[in-house]
Amino acid sequence: MQTAKINYNSIVRIWLLLMIILVFLMIMVGGLTRLTDSGLSITEWELFKGILPPLTNETWIVYFNLYKEIPQFKLVNPLMTLDEFKIIFYWEYFHRLFGRIIGLAYIIPLIIFTFAKVFNKKLLLIFYFIFFLILLQGIIGWYMVESGLTTNTSVSHYRLSLHLFLAFVIISFLIWNYLNYKNEEKKIFFNFKSILPKIFFLFILFQIIIGAFVSGLDAGLIYQTWPKMNLSYFPDDVVLLDTNLINLLNNQSFVQFLHRTTAYLIVFFALFIGLKMYFKKEKRFLINYFAVFLFLTIQVILGIFTLITGLNLYLASLHQITSVILVYTVLNLNHKLS
Repeated sequence: MQTAKINYNSIVRIWLLLMIILVFLMIMVGGLTRLTDSGLSITEWELFKGILPPLTNETWIVYFNLYKEIPQFKLVNPLMTLDEFKIIFYWEYFHRLFGRIIGLAYIIPLIIFTFAKVFNKKLLLIFYFIFFLILLQGIIGWYMVESGLTTNTSVSHYRLSLHLFLAFVIISFLIWNYLNYKNEEKKIFFNFKSILPKIFFLFILFQIIIGAFVSGLDAGLIYQTWPKMNLSYFPDDVVLLDTNLINLLNNQSFVQFLHRTTAYLIVFFALFIGLKMYFKKEKRFLINYFAVFLFLTIQVILGIFTLITGLNLYLASLHQITSVILVYTVLNLNHKLS
């Protein structure tokens, strides 16, 4: 019985690691889908019939004609050819295909583990809750796409941020449970030990939401200077006294300012945590802290260069990829300190 248990622990650990990799790739492909403005190329949900891409020229023309009906084509891409359409189509197609693969790669092993009674009731509830989030993510993905099909030329930045936020919630659940299996521990995230690193993690999630606002509003296309926004630290085209919160969150200049300012706060908070760990003699965890600070520094540098290079596609993609790695290191630090 003990041998069987050890084998299952190893299998579950590999399964969770595989799921982390798949969700990581999903976030990367999703980011590139957004950066290439490809997300509206498939105008129907196609839960089942969209498993295979178009296989005939006639089918391609049907998809292209559907795309021609939405504002993005009429107002942004009226001269797009069928060959150009195929490029943006495949980005969205592979994004959706990854979603299907993730769902199957998660639920099939989970059902097997359930019948094999690998998990206790508490863990079983957690893992099925993660599956619920995966299903919800698919629904929110379509809810996001739908916002750009009728009157807008792009998706709602609120729905985009919700879609990205949920992706990071899913991968965070997977990472935490993977760390438990890897270290053979049963730690819970929401406890009262090491409060500051947990607040730091929430700051990172908040910054990811604001980053999605920046992406959804194309706010990086203005004020492509650093450290100032043109000639001042606060954008001179925003008047706080005359603007309500909703208007501010719809304003490109303010959203970019908020993203910048939150980044500065996160860096200072990270330095404060490091100093606190040093003076509390928690030196055995400093290597985990340095991993956090290293990727935080890389993330900030990538953000700056993405901005000043006019939103270079490769740098923008690396900026999002690094955010996933940063989340992993922050969760790993939290796990060590919990």
